[in-house]
Amino acid sequence: MGVSVDWRDIKYEETFEAEVRGLQRRRASDPSCTVAALEGVLQHLYHMDGADWGGRGEVQDITLAATIAAYEHTIAQWKGSS
Repeated sequence: MGVSVDWRDIKYEETFEAEVRGLQRRRASDPSCTVAALEGVLQHLYHMDGADWGGRGEVQDITLAATIAAYEHTIAQWKGSS
């Protein structure tokens, strides 16, 4: 019997991977892309996440969670390689 993958998991993984790839490209090509810049965006994402009050919807919640995770992951990797 095959493993059933929920659409939510697929959406999360697709978003996470796309964000990480985009952040890697940005880091490689944009000299203004610093850890501090990414941390600023991450703070904004945290604020957006906390300001929802239930009106965003499931797809947007998944997308935002995956985006936050991608920024956290990228920042941690960047700091670990310094």
